[in-house]
Amino acid sequence: MATGPRYRIAFRRRREGKTNYRRRKAFVLSGLPRFVVRRTLKRVIAQVIKAEIVGDRVLVSADSAELARQYDWLGNCSNLPASYLTGLLCGLKALASGVKEAVLDIGLQSPTRGARLFATLKGALDAGIMIPHDENVLPSEKRIHGEHIVAYAKQLAASPEVYQTRFSELLSRGLPPENITEHFLSVKEKIVSSFREEKASKEKRVKVKPKAKSHKKITRKATAKPKRRVSTRKKREIEK
Repeated sequence: MATGPRYRIAFRRRREGKTNYRRRKAFVLSGLPRFVVRRTLKRVIAQVIKAEIVGDRVLVSADSAELARQYDWLGNCSNLPASYLTGLLCGLKALASGVKEAVLDIGLQSPTRGARLFATLKGALDAGIMIPHDENVLPSEKRIHGEHIVAYAKQLAASPEVYQTRFSELLSRGLPPENITEHFLSVKEKIVSSFREEKASKEKRVKVKPKAKSHKKITRKATAKPKRRVSTRKKREIEK
């Protein structure tokens, strides 16, 4: 281990590969909430987080597992179309809670052009959230719609054994990989329409405030001061 006056030990979370403190400082100074994207082998997670003195506060969050639970998504929950839908879902939730602008936070993940991280960003942008970005890093519409999956499935159709092995999960759910583009568009429409209906129902609940009734000023009538009671003893003295 290196020693000496010039040797510095990094902060614990930097050593663990969790926090880039230089970037974190820039995020805090921006004053904007962070659009945080994290991915695992099976899921994609998007959150809108606001930094506060007491700690970070999660305003809204979306998980790609929600797509299967609430919106009948039959595809893989960690592929590129699912990443886009997760970003779209998180962006619509953020708009509903009043967040209109944010900055992208990908942590210590390597930024690769057209990757799942930027597909999630594209979903949030399409939802209406303003996030500074470079257009060159976003994936194409064809890849977002899953057309590369369709092309790969057609390529493997010649060898049925390999086709069954590669797409066993999709086929077990009743979704042929050739239909993933249509399925993606139907789930996207379902997500957008659910928030549209929710917004319309909220507007109906808002009632117009009735005009305040004019009340006449009630004045108390001047009443005579109550007579002081005179004791019977004093009365007798007065009579004498």
